[in-house]
Amino acid sequence: MAQIVAATCNEHKLNEYRDLLKDQKVEVVGLNAYKKCPEIEETGATFEENASIKALAANKYCDIPAFADDSGLEVEALGGAPGIQSARYADSDSARIARILNELGDNPNRQAKFVCVIAIAINGEVIETFRGEVSGVITKEPRGSNGFGYDPIFMPDGYDQTFGELDAEIKNKISHRARAFQKAIEFVEDEMSVLDDDFS
Repeated sequence: MAQIVAATCNEHKLNEYRDLLKDQKVEVVGLNAYKKCPEIEETGATFEENASIKALAANKYCDIPAFADDSGLEVEALGGAPGIQSARYADSDSARIARILNELGDNPNRQAKFVCVIAIAINGEVIETFRGEVSGVITKEPRGSNGFGYDPIFMPDGYDQTFGELDAEIKNKISHRARAFQKAIEFVEDEMSVLDDDFS
């Protein structure tokens, strides 16, 4: 089974990646398997740029196919914030959630969306990026302990539970990350037969 490196050390993300790719003939390894890998700075101005920076750096350092995602929450009433700063909006998940709820206050506009962009890098170049989005609303208070990040305050359209309450199997079918992954998998399977040796 071929390996592909995920440009992250976040165990929550790695577990989600493995669930999403469980039907593919590929083993996902994280950067935590490469102890001396330097920290990758996210200097881009968009999700696409940051995902590409991370995927390319991981591919060049680890010398195997790599992918990275850059994802975040965009809240309409906050002008799209926190956006690409989602992971850096405060020092912890609970603090980030508290900041969002405090900044929204009683604003009736609770519209938001999660965005995920995946970049794939092979042989020293980024071959493509894939964007997935899921729309929903921000709840008035955190609900549920599943998932991570902003999941407890995001309720996707068509559901009465937050990502923090939904079963992981359901979330992994409808999430922004799942939608971006589906596009990436279809691209590799349908359009990039030249990569068969790397992904099969």
